[in-house]
Amino acid sequence: MIDYDLMSVISHGITVSNLAYEVGEAMALPKDQCYELALAGILHDIGKLRLSRYVSGTEDPLVVEEIKYVRRHPQLGCEALQNRGYSSFVLESIYYHHENYDGSGYPQNLRGEEIPLGSRILRVCDTYAALTEKRPYREAFDPETAIRLMIDEIKNFDMQVFLAFMKAVHKDDQEKERRIEQCS
Repeated sequence: MIDYDLMSVISHGITVSNLAYEVGEAMALPKDQCYELALAGILHDIGKLRLSRYVSGTEDPLVVEEIKYVRRHPQLGCEALQNRGYSSFVLESIYYHHENYDGSGYPQNLRGEEIPLGSRILRVCDTYAALTEKRPYREAFDPETAIRLMIDEIKNFDMQVFLAFMKAVHKDDQEKERRIEQCS
């Protein structure tokens, strides 16, 4: 069953927010842009809260009609956030966060550099967070498996963003190695 309850959207959003901030830092983006990425990350799926009345979640996989509604969540989120003081960077990042680098995503089938940078960053972070979280239809993947699955679908991601993401998720490992080398 699909459950777009407030707590699951918030929990997922926090994970994406933290990752997006770290990827922004790994890409040496300005601090204010990293904060904007974090804000977009926490809000990126807010449109899903309006879907519970349209998506029954009783069938797995979703029926075609339900998929149409689920694919509207970026638009619904932007509509809910417009005129509330959010920057165009945050709103664009949210609206296009399901665009794939090869042009196969939604809502506009943008490709490559046509996709706003914030959306390209959210795409990677959202995918990783979704894979490493338990879902009603599957258990969570461990981080290594999630990364392998993402590499299998690398066409979906901006390579520069993906490499920064890899640097961000392995930051703790790199710091541990550095400390070990200093002690040697």
